[in-house]
Amino acid sequence: MGQLKPAATLIYERDGDTVYAREVGADPATRTEVGHEYDSRTSDGRPLWEQIKEAKLWGDIHREARTNPTLQDALDHAIMVYHLTRIK
Repeated sequence: MGQLKPAATLIYERDGDTVYAREVGADPATRTEVGHEYDSRTSDGRPLWEQIKEAKLWGDIHREARTNPTLQDALDHAIMVYHLTRIK
């Protein structure tokens, strides 16, 4: 593991996107990086969590369409419209 001691009382500090920890009373120069915040946006600017929820929804819809003919027809129609609008 890292340089942190088990059961030590720690102070957490943030410097920009990086989170550091150091023991109470220790010199701030001895702090250790314990985390980093990453940009959680997708290439289209939406939050990653929103894209994950949408992908899950589409997966649920596709699974349900296997046993629901009405839903499968609607998906087939949407796919056809998508392909027709992509023709150039």
